[in-house]
Amino acid sequence: MRKIAIYGKGGIGKSTTTQNTVAGLAEMGRKVMVVGCDPKADSTRLLLGGLAQRTVLDTLRAEGEDVELEDVRKVGFSGVLCTESGGPEPGVGCAGRGIITSINLLEQLGAYAESEKLDYAFYDVLGDVVCGGFAMPIREGKAKEIYIVVSGEMMAMYAANNISKGIVKFAEAGGVRLGGLICNSRNVDFEKDMIEAFADKLGTQMIHFVPRDNIVQRAEINRKTVIEYDPKNSQAEEYRTLAQKIENNQMFVVPKPLEIEELEKMLIEHGLAT
Repeated sequence: MRKIAIYGKGGIGKSTTTQNTVAGLAEMGRKVMVVGCDPKADSTRLLLGGLAQRTVLDTLRAEGEDVELEDVRKVGFSGVLCTESGGPEPGVGCAGRGIITSINLLEQLGAYAESEKLDYAFYDVLGDVVCGGFAMPIREGKAKEIYIVVSGEMMAMYAANNISKGIVKFAEAGGVRLGGLICNSRNVDFEKDMIEAFADKLGTQMIHFVPRDNIVQRAEINRKTVIEYDPKNSQAEEYRTLAQKIENNQMFVVPKPLEIEELEKMLIEHGLAT
């Protein structure tokens, strides 16, 4: 089983990219589980057709310790298994601890057991936070592969650079590696060239460039992935291609994060700051 965590700046389209990519893998016949690691609990919404799934933390608060796997995991599009960690009550506690509690409970309930025959477990992690509970997928080796969703915007690359620093920190102890950058396009000038150059400096690859298309928003309004909503659309093919590239990926590295001055210089060289 391959364990993959998706990181990226808040609002970059990380959850949308994850769910559409997972839909592509499921369409290929792969058995996939998605663990939402965001207190908003929106990491599986498109796979479940908008169903408001009760989170692990909400279930534990309501049921106590007497919880079955079926209580915290639902079946979504093409058999994808969906779990949401959830978070504490507003204003109380640390959201990161919800991830720790959730993953530990899933392990205790046998979600990762050989009998489950999972091909992939995906962790969709809140924003660019690589501390506390939000770092758990990489800190404790729960995920071995990291993909960072990025765009040609400076703050998206700044966040990706910080995440790379977190990967370096935990690479030796947990064995985690960066599998590449996923560019979720914002139609920034010279965007593709810039992300390819950024990936090269990090020592990784831009595994795929996902073009911007309003079909993604239309599918979301209809509470579906693009692959389910309009399977013949060219954007659906983009997500299928990304899924295939992840399936076949052999490039896993310990990244070489840039100093902020070097990142800014790269942006200037590629025309973003002119």
